[in-house]
Amino acid sequence: MFGFLPSIGFPELILILVIALIIFGPGKLPEVGKALGKGIREFKSASKEVQKEIHEAVNTSDNEAK
Repeated sequence: MFGFLPSIGFPELILILVIALIIFGPGKLPEVGKALGKGIREFKSASKEVQKEIHEAVNTSDNEAK
């Protein structure tokens, strides 16, 4: 289902949602979800940027070696 959570199934997701609803309440849950989504998006963006820099460094060193 999710690439980063391969071992979590639908029942586990429901349980996590119920626990989050109990802890944060229905009013805060959208805010928490938005913040979590923003954090994941920023993490993915930073990860892609690091990968891009690594690939550029490898390509630069390969070109210098030739």
